Amino acid sequence: MPLNYSKWDKLELSDDSDIESHPNVDKKSLIRWKQRDIHEKREMRKHRIAQLKADIACNEVLKPRLQRIAQEVEAQGAPQFSSLVERFKTNPSPEAPPTNSPEQKSYDEMLLSLMLQVWEDTKKKGVEKDDPKLSDALVAGLKAHLAKMDEHQGKLKKDLAEEEEEQTKKITMEDLHEGFESHYVPPQPAPPPIKGAIHPDKPKEKVTEIEVLNPKGVQSAPFGAPSTSSAASSSKSAADDYDELPELTPSLTEFSHIPIRGYEQSWEFIKAHRDVYVPGASDALLVAAFRAQSDGKVKWAQQCVHQSLLLQYCEKLGKDGPSMFFRKMISGDPRATPIFEKDVADTYAHLVERVRISKAEESAAGEQIQLMPENPGQSISFNVPDGPPPEHLELEGPGFENVDIADVRKALQMRWDVFQGFDKPLQEALKTQDLDEVNKVLGALSVPRAEEVVRLLDLAGILSFSEGGVRDETGGGDEADD
Repeated sequence: MPLNYSKWDKLELSDDSDIESHPNVDKKSLIRWKQRDIHEKREMRKHRIAQLKADIACNEVLKPRLQRIAQEVEAQGAPQFSSLVERFKTNPSPEAPPTNSPEQKSYDEMLLSLMLQVWEDTKKKGVEKDDPKLSDALVAGLKAHLAKMDEHQGKLKKDLAEEEEEQTKKITMEDLHEGFESHYVPPQPAPPPIKGAIHPDKPKEKVTEIEVLNPKGVQSAPFGAPSTSSAASSSKSAADDYDELPELTPSLTEFSHIPIRGYEQSWEFIKAHRDVYVPGASDALLVAAFRAQSDGKVKWAQQCVHQSLLLQYCEKLGKDGPSMFFRKMISGDPRATPIFEKDVADTYAHLVERVRISKAEESAAGEQIQLMPENPGQSISFNVPDGPPPEHLELEGPGFENVDIADVRKALQMRWDVFQGFDKPLQEALKTQDLDEVNKVLGALSVPRAEEVVRLLDLAGILSFSEGGVRDETGGGDEADD
């Protein structure tokens, strides 16, 4: 069976035995001359191919423009030819072939040169400016140049094919490329867990309890104290581990805004962001859901619950949990999908109930300002004005001899203005002269607002008791002096 050596045809190998040189010529120099000749011919071929490609590209731009000019001259006559020549002379377009030559002509300059050549050829044929056959002669000249351009373009393409074929006959260094290569790429480290994450698999500290006959005696002994201190410190450190709640990272925040049932989008996001599928991520999403529900952001709270349970299911399914879970959910498994969606609905309903209970507890345990007498024998009354001070004000009785009526009128007017500035429920409670009714209104107000109301009551003289003071019963009986 004959062997096929055609795969070696493109190799250009040099052998000293193949070179026959003159005895008076150095063989090494001859080898170098031959190598230089090969490289020079390659470079010349490259330049030739580049030039042919540039000429072909330029002709492909000029040909449709020249065809359009011939059609316009044929339709509108010689005046259109003259107007085009004038435009190319006075206002040529700067568009030119993409070369680095500083003297490169633009396309309009090339067309102008060609049209002037057509005009000169027409004049040589004896067709003058006023000749009625001028338009036909110009159109014929333009079409003749189009035919020459097509012929020249065909020759250029043929030469280009020959040069490229000659270039590919031998393998050069430029044809060499890297085939297969292997590098060791170390795996990326696993992303850290969410800050404040609760680790259920964290090993618990074993406590050994020794049963003794006299436990009271052991507790009273001096050596029993350190164990108690150690237990207290360990319980304190365990409690500190759960003080900090897990927070959302930027990736988890973006993950939490994925629409509900967007399983394909969630799966692609997890594959692109490894820091989403980490310990504590589901807990951080539940915390965010609780806060969102408390702030009235119902839609985001539902999305957070959905994404949290999505991560929990992936973790419970084991090592290949994410791929297994999303394969079932994306395909719409009739057994898996209803179970997951029901779990999401139940979890969100439980979250809503917990938010409601939390708000109720906060409102019940809120700090309030209440008016309380200092001792059982003291009573609190309210001097509620019936209206502004009358026009004719008279002071009678002992102790009013040196009192200025204007100051009294000013004080009464201020009392009326302060009373009028209160809300309607507070005004009605003050009119009843019932301390419990007034305390109910104060309890419904915020602490700063209630303190301001009590200060105004005391300042205007509406509040009357032996020692001006405010006691906060919810704060442990602290007293704030006004």
